[in-house]
Parts: sequence; C-alpha cells; structure tokens
Amino acid sequence: MDNGKQAQLLLQIQQLSFMATELNLYLDTHPQDQRALAMFNQTHQELMRHVRNYEQLYGPLLGYGYSPAAQNYWKWVDSPWPWEINY
Repeated sequence: MDNGKQAQLLLQIQQLSFMATELNLYLDTHPQDQRALAMFNQTHQELMRHVRNYEQLYGPLLGYGYSPAAQNYWKWVDSPWPWEINY
C-alpha cells in the first residue's frame, strides 16, 4: 500500500470538505449568489469523485450506511486503524 498516495488523497478530501463547508455556510446567508452556488456544486462533485476514488483504493471513509460495501465482504475488517498507518 502506498501510504504517501493515501495521505495525499486524504489531504485533498479534507481540503475539499473544508471548502464545501465554508461555501455551505456562506450560501446559508447568501442563497441567491449564483457564483457561490456554482462553486459549491463543482466542489461537491470533485469531493465525491475523490471520496469514491479513495474508497475504491483503501476502503470506506465513513461507517453507518454512508459508504456502500464494495466487495462481497465487510471491508472495514481489512482497513488499518488510523494509528496503524505510518505517514
């Protein structure tokens, strides 16, 4: 497993999540801002693309029904715990 690639992908997901959250908060007070809405939609699409890519390579990011089981077995069993990953 390439921990450098995994760490880079997680960083991109974190950055996109932060941007989506900030745009969400801005749109709560400026719902008619079409430029912000377009940025939010673009950020959301990119974020979901990165999340799907990560989950295909390394397993689910979230439990509790947010991430589908991609295999015929429960993928969480194969995923290392965060403290087991050496970045």
